[in-house]
Amino acid sequence: MVGFRQAVIKVEREKEFEELKAAISRAFGSEKVGSFLKRLDSSHVRVRDWDSVLAKRVLEKVDDVLAKSGQTAQGLYQSLTVSDQAQMREFYLSRIEEVEPGLRARFQKLYRYY
Repeated sequence: MVGFRQAVIKVEREKEFEELKAAISRAFGSEKVGSFLKRLDSSHVRVRDWDSVLAKRVLEKVDDVLAKSGQTAQGLYQSLTVSDQAQMREFYLSRIEEVEPGLRARFQKLYRYY
């Protein structure tokens, strides 16, 4: 029996993709994920609302590297091709599901679907 394998889609704008991916990874790092979730809460943004996360510049507020680069997460995201954007959105959504259960419980209203 063969298990599920996700199709490999080549990233076209690798530099921008990797910069944004690194910023997301840093935001979900063990030392910053709490402040990221607090920023979402204070900005009234649900954790799965990727477009609002970008629009409210939440990543820039918690990631010093991105903030100092002079670029925005939204600018990087918009520079990507549609398939790259889809992969980035999927990466972000997978990272929010990896947040440890204690923090997820603490910020349960951010994780609600309604």
